[in-house]
Amino acid sequence: MTSWLERIAWLRWPAAIALLVALALHEGIADAFALIARTGAVLLWLVPLHALPLLLDARAWQLLLDKRISLSALWWIAVVREAVGRLLPVLGIGGELAGIRLGTRYLPDVSRVSASVIVEMLVTIAVQYALAMLGLVLLRVHASGSGSGIGNVIGAGLVISLPVCVAAFVVAHRGAPFHRLEAMARRWLDPAHALAAKLDGKRLDRDIRTLLQQMPLLARAFAWQFAGYVLGAIEAFAAFDMLGHPVSVAGAIAIETLTQAVRNAVFIAPAGLGVQEATIVAIASAFGVDRQAALSFALLRRVREFVWGGIALVLLRAAEPERAETFARERG
Repeated sequence: MTSWLERIAWLRWPAAIALLVALALHEGIADAFALIARTGAVLLWLVPLHALPLLLDARAWQLLLDKRISLSALWWIAVVREAVGRLLPVLGIGGELAGIRLGTRYLPDVSRVSASVIVEMLVTIAVQYALAMLGLVLLRVHASGSGSGIGNVIGAGLVISLPVCVAAFVVAHRGAPFHRLEAMARRWLDPAHALAAKLDGKRLDRDIRTLLQQMPLLARAFAWQFAGYVLGAIEAFAAFDMLGHPVSVAGAIAIETLTQAVRNAVFIAPAGLGVQEATIVAIASAFGVDRQAALSFALLRRVREFVWGGIALVLLRAAEPERAETFARERG
C-alpha cells in the first residue's frame, strides 16, 4: 500500500509538468514572454504588493493568539508558511507545521500556538468557500458565456466537498481527533527536539474547542482573512493593466478567488503546477482578457511565488539554519 502511495506521489510531478507544458504550448508561451518583456521592469511592483494580503492574514492569526505575538513576527512567519505550503510537496500541511515551529519561538506555549494554527485552517476553509461563492456569482453576472463551463465545474466541486468540510468542523468542535496531528508533528520534528516533548494532545483538543466556541473572535478572524484574499485581487488588477489588457474589478476578484479555490481543491498537484495556470487562463478569458495576456499573468504569478519563496528561505535561514538547508535541498 505504501509503495503505491509513493508511486502516486511521484507521478504527480510528471503529470503536473505535462499539463503546464501542454498549456504553455497551446496558448503560445513565446507570445506570453514577449508581452512580459515589452511591459518591462514596471512588473516588479507586483512582488511587494503581495505583502499586503499576507499582513491581513497575519492579523487574523494574531487575533486567534490573543495578540500574544507581535504582528511583525507573525507576518514573517506567514511568509515562510506560505512558501513551504505552496512550494514543497507536503500536501498543504507543511506550512502549518512550520508556523507552529516558528510561532513557539515567540510563544513557548506549544498547545496554544498549535490550536491557533488548526483553528485558523478551519477559518480559512470557511473563507475560501465564501470567496469561491463570490467568485462564481461574479463569473455568472459579469463574464461572458464561455465562463459558464468552468463555473459549473467549480460549483459542482464545492457542493461535493462541502460535507467533508462540515464534518471537519463538527469533529474539531465535538471530538478529539488531533492526537493524529500531534503524531504527524512529532515525525516532522526531531523526536528528541524539546518542542516535540511539549506537545499535549488532550490539551490541544481542549484549546481548539475553546477557540471554536468564541464566535465573535472567529468572525473577526474570518473578516481579516476574507479581506486579505480580496485584497490579493489587486495583483491581478494591476498586472493586467500593466500588460495592456485591463480587467474589471469584478474580473480581478473572480480570477483571484476562483484560482485559490481550484488550487486548494486540487492539492494533489505539486505547487499547483498547471492547475493554477489553466484556471487563470480560463477565468481571465471569460472576462474578455486575451489568452496570451492571461498566460503572461499566470507566469508572473509563478515567478512572484518563487521570489517570495526566496525571501522565506532568507528569513528561515536567519531563524533556523538547519531547516533552511532542508528547504533548499527539497527545492533542488
